[in-house]
Amino acid sequence: MFIHIGEDVVVQAKDVVAIIDGQVIESSTITSEFLRKQHDNKPIVKITNTIVKSIVITDKNIYFSPLSSSTLKRRSQFQTTLENLEE
Repeated sequence: MFIHIGEDVVVQAKDVVAIIDGQVIESSTITSEFLRKQHDNKPIVKITNTIVKSIVITDKNIYFSPLSSSTLKRRSQFQTTLENLEE
């Protein structure tokens, strides 16, 4: 299943490692340091030029999404519900 994370970008739900609130970048030095170090290994993809509301970390990329982390969480839970209905 896929999760739409903003604009025309979708990622496979199974590849999502974490979804982090975008405000954490400014308030947490640990998160900022983590993103700097990960930038060496994974490309950072800015989906939009508007405000970054969440960070989606996958196996291959880090996405700066214009959608809130609660919206993305709801979308991922919806995908899980659909998968359970198919079984």
